[in-house]
Amino acid sequence: MTTTERQPTPLAGKTILVVDDNPAVLKTVADILTFSGYNVLTGKSGEDALRVSGETPGAIDLLLSDVDMPVMSGPVLGQKLKQCRPLIRIMLMSGGGVDGSLLVLNYGWAFIAKPFLFHKLIEMVQEVLSTKDRSQPGGAEFDSRRDVAPKMT
Repeated sequence: MTTTERQPTPLAGKTILVVDDNPAVLKTVADILTFSGYNVLTGKSGEDALRVSGETPGAIDLLLSDVDMPVMSGPVLGQKLKQCRPLIRIMLMSGGGVDGSLLVLNYGWAFIAKPFLFHKLIEMVQEVLSTKDRSQPGGAEFDSRRDVAPKMT
């Protein structure tokens, strides 16, 4: 197999919302995940991500967001999405010296430091999607069939 061939992951087909205010990072991460077989939605800000979520009728399995963004940070976005999509998994990323261990301890969310190797990103995404959601009381098993956005009126 050559490196240009699509290499689907065991969890291919899951939907991931990627959010970053840096267009180059957003495109690169989205391309990596798409190449790995994930359905990828993108947002260039927290507000844009909330709009995309509201317009997406099916499940969004994972939010992968930058921590430090103008107007709305990744952790605030994660909290807002958890309100309308309580079973969404959250994974934050940052290259700004953010202490990811505090995010993991405070929220039970995954964290990856930028820059990261492509295969490390995919490994971590697979791990987050295949383990119990620590941010749910009792670490409830994830069931994407129940994680559907409420109808917008």
